[in-house]
Amino acid sequence: MASRSSVTDATSDRIISAATAEFARHGIAGARVERIAKAARTSKERVYAYFRSKEALYRFVAGRELAAMAEAVPLDPADLPGYAGRMHDHATRHPERHRLMMWGQLELPAGEAPSDDPVQESLRRKIELVRKAQEAGHLDPAWEPEDILVFVSQLALSWAGQTDLVPLGEERDAFLAARRAAIVAAVQRLFPSTAEGSRSDPDCDGPQIRQPG
Repeated sequence: MASRSSVTDATSDRIISAATAEFARHGIAGARVERIAKAARTSKERVYAYFRSKEALYRFVAGRELAAMAEAVPLDPADLPGYAGRMHDHATRHPERHRLMMWGQLELPAGEAPSDDPVQESLRRKIELVRKAQEAGHLDPAWEPEDILVFVSQLALSWAGQTDLVPLGEERDAFLAARRAAIVAAVQRLFPSTAEGSRSDPDCDGPQIRQPG
């Protein structure tokens, strides 16, 4: 895969932009390099001059989108409820980004990512952040850090792909706000926030849930 530093000129920018839209719409198998090249106003051969394969191009684009999401919603292990709420907000505002990432999970062969794959690197960094938060006493050490990260992510993104169930028009905002509150409440039950000032998130308390017994 081409390195980030080498992919900087106007042609490559157009290729990346066209590929992002193509992969989000069609997935990896359904994407066509010919369509990407046409949308980027270049040739198929030029696309392959930057990226050795369609999969390499997808991995680069997915890593770029993940980096953008990580910058917009940085992981805060001491405030996982607030983090989950913000991730929900970002994913519902950018459904195309969520779709693009899901295609990779569905279509890429398991266990065959290169060692420098940006998605895998991001996961390793987040797991290490969670592990350090456990060591500092911010999270229950009884959990495996991988489980914490997966559970929070799945809860946070649970409504991002449910477009058929989300109403349109004036009802949409209220509906998603209620789903956000439920997500925050669920993560709070699993992994209570210890971050100072975490209550600045207005939905951090979420709906009131009666305790068992």
